[in-house]
Amino acid sequence: MQPEDRDDPTLEAVSQLESASPEQTYELGRRLGTLLAAGDVVGLCGDLGAGKTLFTRGVGVGMGADRRYRVASPTFTLINEHPRVASDADLAGRPKKLVHVDLYRLEELDEMVEIGLFDYLGGDGACLVEWFDRLAGEEPAERLELRLEATGDERRRLTARAFGERHRQLLQAWLHEHRQDRGEGADEDDEEEAR
Repeated sequence: MQPEDRDDPTLEAVSQLESASPEQTYELGRRLGTLLAAGDVVGLCGDLGAGKTLFTRGVGVGMGADRRYRVASPTFTLINEHPRVASDADLAGRPKKLVHVDLYRLEELDEMVEIGLFDYLGGDGACLVEWFDRLAGEEPAERLELRLEATGDERRRLTARAFGERHRQLLQAWLHEHRQDRGEGADEDDEEEAR
């Protein structure tokens, strides 16, 4: 836990995951995508080349975004919407679309308001925001923040910070799925890991 975390009453959980390859980073995103609900906000932070867009591609596949539209970084378009391919029954409580936002080129809050960013947060889609730290102080109270850091040529550390009960539950479910993928089973306490 970072020192500033101790002073944040909305912080529910902190955890770290490791990825040994781009394929694992993609798979972590895909697993998270299967768990997202309408209105979820995931903020991605990390240096250029840390794997934010690759992770988001995995999320898109996991949540069932239309594969005809490749998830690419919206650095110049700023916001891309990727609709889900699903029946109305499949959409109950699930996001209707992936909203992929890239704040790299924006520095002022006015610019973020102008592109309609805040209209997407908490809407009928799941919203993934690259360069989320640019929101500094304007983040939604309910969110999952992920910091991707290179720890080697292909290795990445993902530090997850969940704010609010819904996103704490999302983090716990994601950790559980990750353990299952690694063959660690569910004997371990997911609640303990997400602290």
